[in-house]
Amino acid sequence: MSGLDRAGTAERGKGRTGGDGDGRAGTAERGKGRTGGDGDDRPVLLALRALGLGDLLTAVPALRALRRAFPGHRITLAAPAALAGLVPLIGAVDELCDVPGPDPVPERVPVEAPNIAVNLHGRGPQSTAALLRTGPGRLLAHAHPEVPGAEGPRWCEEVHEVRRWCGLLGWYGLPADPADLLLADPAYPPGLAGPPGTPRLPGPPGTPGLQGPPGLPGSPGSPDSSGSPGPSGSPGPSGPAGPAPAGERTGPVLVHPGAAYPARRWPPERFARVAAGLREAGHDVAVTGGAAELGLARRVAALAGLPADRVLAGRTGLPELAALVARARLVVCGDTGVAHLASAFATPSVVLFGPVPPALWGPPPGGPHTALWAGSRGDPHGERPDPGLLRIEVPQVLDAALDRLEVNVR
Repeated sequence: MSGLDRAGTAERGKGRTGGDGDGRAGTAERGKGRTGGDGDDRPVLLALRALGLGDLLTAVPALRALRRAFPGHRITLAAPAALAGLVPLIGAVDELCDVPGPDPVPERVPVEAPNIAVNLHGRGPQSTAALLRTGPGRLLAHAHPEVPGAEGPRWCEEVHEVRRWCGLLGWYGLPADPADLLLADPAYPPGLAGPPGTPRLPGPPGTPGLQGPPGLPGSPGSPDSSGSPGPSGSPGPSGPAGPAPAGERTGPVLVHPGAAYPARRWPPERFARVAAGLREAGHDVAVTGGAAELGLARRVAALAGLPADRVLAGRTGLPELAALVARARLVVCGDTGVAHLASAFATPSVVLFGPVPPALWGPPPGGPHTALWAGSRGDPHGERPDPGLLRIEVPQVLDAALDRLEVNVR
């Protein structure tokens, strides 16, 4: 999903880390922290993760560990505002402070003197320097030779992204569970097309609404048919109430052909052949993507012989996309943020990996996910599809998808 895809946590480029004072906008008492004047006098814990969708979701176990370790703190997540729709589903964050990302690495975070600052963004030095400019009472970060006096574990390249941040907190004596990935069940988005013949959900005021799966909040015959959709559960101390079992999912199969960088984009013609094969097997198929990926999604749908109304790209914000993924029967996608959404809702998925191995960014073990990888590495930010990604053929993906769909209905 363009603009919401993860970009990795290595700090790219030199950046600028000085020449403009200490970056503090006022003289708040050290250890209190301020982001804005709303009367909340709890000490602030600032967590920096100004990256993409997948990055946020891989940091969920760490954020929940911070919530458990510091229940009396106001946890402020410094991340792009585009991710705000997912924050309530985490159940560990009190507010989001808009810090654009993923590039460049932020020079400043507009928070004054937090009690604790946690670098969940990268190895440093730029991100660590940005947190130090806030004047924190305590800093939790990886050690870096260019940041004198910064304690913490050494950065290790060969570790799964989820475990990286759990390990950082563990070094400081804060236990984190890498399996604590599930989000709360989001409300189904009104006004989005579901399988043909299903009841209609109410759309925005003054609109007729479109089809949505039956039995969900706001649908005829549902427990909340008179009101607006709402979450069916909220996260508790160790995660959400839990997603729907795979066999009870009523949404379509989602094919998501986009990714932030060409190196991780499987050719649209191949996605189309997979979508066509799934449709021929009797499955309802929809194509998702961001607004910038509308052309790509339309091309995939046209090549697959799908009706125009099965193109959902450009019709969903992040909350709506999350709700679609949470109820999908299957997600077929590349190594992108939507793959992490599937993991976050335990939605069955087939994920195609190219330049980066699933051992570093793949779905959790033991879940309803199939990760396909040819075994070679490359540049995840490359301008051409990775050669290893291109070695994954259509029959391999289609077989994996049909196998997942068959397993999920048993």
